[in-house]
Amino acid sequence: MEKLYCLIMAGGSGTRFWPRSKTAKPKQYLNIFGEDSLLQSTIKRFSTFTEYEDIYIVSGKTQAKVLEEQTPMLPKQNLIYEPVGKNTLPCIGLAAMFAEIDNPEGIMVVSPSDHLITDEDLFKDTVLTAAKVADEKDGIVTIGITPTYPATGYGYIKAADEITSGEKIKQFKVDRFVEKPDEKTASGYLQQGGFFWNSGLFIFKVSVFLDAVKQFAPDLYDDLKKIQAEIGKETFEPTLDTIYRAVEGISVDYGIMEHAQNIYLVEGNFDWNDLGSWESVYLTDKKDENGNAGSGEAILLDTQNSYVYSDEGLIAVVGLDDVVVVKDGNTTLVCKRDKTEDVKKIVEQLKAGKKNEFL
Repeated sequence: MEKLYCLIMAGGSGTRFWPRSKTAKPKQYLNIFGEDSLLQSTIKRFSTFTEYEDIYIVSGKTQAKVLEEQTPMLPKQNLIYEPVGKNTLPCIGLAAMFAEIDNPEGIMVVSPSDHLITDEDLFKDTVLTAAKVADEKDGIVTIGITPTYPATGYGYIKAADEITSGEKIKQFKVDRFVEKPDEKTASGYLQQGGFFWNSGLFIFKVSVFLDAVKQFAPDLYDDLKKIQAEIGKETFEPTLDTIYRAVEGISVDYGIMEHAQNIYLVEGNFDWNDLGSWESVYLTDKKDENGNAGSGEAILLDTQNSYVYSDEGLIAVVGLDDVVVVKDGNTTLVCKRDKTEDVKKIVEQLKAGKKNEFL
């Protein structure tokens, strides 16, 4: 198999993790669990089978300072800054243009920066299996997470024919991608079988992916080629800024995966959590005898099944169950656990009110 590259997408704003997630230091740069940030944990996960010099990160310019602080192990030229976020297809295409210069037949693994994966040996085996499929089939491979409950927060992938030949990790052709369902539909998927959660992990030969971009998003391909021609030159940044701002923002699912025929799925049975909200952090974190979780100084009286975090000082909670309390600097969040998806609305209101001191 050819050289293995890794692209970590780290440009998200993490608005559902306010108030800890701020503009200058979004969710992926936070140490939600342990000492390492989510991004640093992701880099370490891939460094067990990918060289540091072959790990790329795409992020936003506003995150440059914190990104460089957290990634001294990576070459600076591997840190790619989007002038503005344009969704996943331009992001992945841009990084693929960098890798193509080095080795167009190399295999690239694309990963979000902020997922929690604990079974790292099985994760490694799964990714390497997917890389083998991508290499041998000239396909674009996604890792589908085996669903454990009828989740409504994930997109789903319907598997078609199994192509596994004796391997322990199952492999399939992909039938179709489906949008985030309601609970009834999701329950039907689980009963029917053959549906997987869309993990956002993709594996492909660089040349195969760029051929798909050329076929299904030709305008984007032409623009990325113009940017690629300036890599390593003084004209790169102004060219990137001018061209990239004008490209269409579109997801890789819409732009490529729903149209191409050479799409495969490798089954992911490792422990996986996309940490989409404070509720998901609570569910993942260790609990005390009252079902409470969190970190920092806190006194919890007559309080159960709650998540409490304080960056400094003390938080006292009395007589409240099923709540999230997060204090960070000059901001504090208090909400019911079943409302954590609405935290992003607070950020929207703060932006509308131009209260940047809290963002």
